[in-house]
Amino acid sequence: MAATDDFEPIALHHVQLAMPRGEEEEARAFYAGALGMTEVEKPPVLAARGGCWFRRGGLELHLGVEDPFAPARKAHPGILVEGLVGLAAALEGAGRTVTWDDDFPGHRRFYASDPFGNRLEFLEPEPA
Repeated sequence: MAATDDFEPIALHHVQLAMPRGEEEEARAFYAGALGMTEVEKPPVLAARGGCWFRRGGLELHLGVEDPFAPARKAHPGILVEGLVGLAAALEGAGRTVTWDDDFPGHRRFYASDPFGNRLEFLEPEPA
């Protein structure tokens, strides 16, 4: 398959993660509560499938129901933030485990899991 010059990626619209059926309230508690994201209303045809969508700033995360459910333990979104230390404290205050990792040059970062076991990476550039 040959590469094409017929399109130009502009930005990432959203990232979708899987969640178990019927756990929307748990998703809201974490994504809206602990992360301070705003829930986005899903179009009715998609809302019937379950799951929920969240947005904050330029980041949009979609949680879609997957049967059978299996969390993404390796694949993950890398979420660039300002205020990484404060975010880590907020997540720990909400009972989440934060695992710091110094192996990405030029950035401070940590990993955390959502309530369903999906891996999330949060990173912030180190000051010059």
